Amino acid sequence: MPQDAAFREITVADAAARSAGGAAGAGGDVPGERMFLNMGPSHPATHGVLRLRLELDGDIVARCDPVIGHLHRGMEKAAENCTYTQFIPHTDRLDYLAPLCNNIAFALAVERLAGLEVPPRCAAIRVLCCELARLSSHLLGLGVYGMDTGAWTTFMYAFTAREKLHTLFEELTGARFTASFARIGGVARDLPDGWLARVLRLCDELPATIADLDRLLTRNKIFLDRTKDIAVIGRERALALGLTGANLRASGVAFDLRKDRPYSGYEQYDFDIPVGTVGDCYDRYLVRMEELRQSLRIVRQAARRMPGGPWRAEEARDIVPPPKERVLTRMEELIQNFAIATRGPQIPAGEVWFEAENPKGALGFFIHSRGGGVPWRLRVHGGSFTALSTLPEIVPGHFITDIPAILGSLDFVMGECDR
Repeated sequence: MPQDAAFREITVADAAARSAGGAAGAGGDVPGERMFLNMGPSHPATHGVLRLRLELDGDIVARCDPVIGHLHRGMEKAAENCTYTQFIPHTDRLDYLAPLCNNIAFALAVERLAGLEVPPRCAAIRVLCCELARLSSHLLGLGVYGMDTGAWTTFMYAFTAREKLHTLFEELTGARFTASFARIGGVARDLPDGWLARVLRLCDELPATIADLDRLLTRNKIFLDRTKDIAVIGRERALALGLTGANLRASGVAFDLRKDRPYSGYEQYDFDIPVGTVGDCYDRYLVRMEELRQSLRIVRQAARRMPGGPWRAEEARDIVPPPKERVLTRMEELIQNFAIATRGPQIPAGEVWFEAENPKGALGFFIHSRGGGVPWRLRVHGGSFTALSTLPEIVPGHFITDIPAILGSLDFVMGECDR
């Protein structure tokens, strides 16, 4: 159980004083009293291949150094050897719990560099996909968070609902997990017949699951003791540390890229931005719970208002391939398709920085183009990376048993850190 805040302050101050005394060689700890412990990279509580180097004073963490890089794949360098279209499947492997969001964020970055506008139907499909992916990501994150704090039932409820979402993803994209659905200038295909009706039917079912999670956790005494006043990040520190997404909003900063820098027509949708007051593990949980409800609002609006018309910018002949039926029947379209497939979409020279509001926080792409179908330089910045950077500051002073609750509250994924 977490200790009282006042007792914790005294303990940490006492540990720091004894450490300083030992360094001075007078009255310090005897050699070997401090313990150094590796937590991970193969540990279920670290949510992936994350290693924490811990310095312990008894059960209290005196120092925490996160060690990343165990999953590094050179993704940014690989992008410089792929066409823009070929890099889309790589984005699935960033936040692999919400691959549709990554696909769309990358496509939006390239389109902004090319000055390309997509049709209204394409923008609405993208919003719908992003919010369904947010629901999937948050359901898994909250279900696993219940397990991190000792509640197995929440995971079963959340994972059952998430599987229903993945069935919809499979119907739309052909894959349950790594969708690779976005394209530069559009999406891979139009919506299947009857798919929107099935989305709306799921929207009627999910509130019951969210209510079950709420009843299981929000007022649960054990869960409250494990999360309230643990790993507090105040408003000023959250801004200074560069937090984004739900972690930033839990600290009292009402910033959401969908509202403050809208893209894909998000300004047309009615939804609220949940904000915390304390910035502890409990607030981070509450913000994500409310984001589930707000994403459902957006999904309903997008499905009911889905415009007709084209689902890709067909007039961009050097960027968007022609329809398949024309490729198979006309020589000009066959040549155009061959050129785009082999050389890549022809993007003008320039630089762009674009970031989207993803479930784990802001996912940003910096692209430097010298023209042609391959980026000259590409860099990725994810919200999970900045979330992990807070650990050396927020973990010390807590028990070892608090670490799973702290890590789960930050809701990071290592694919977005080790790029």
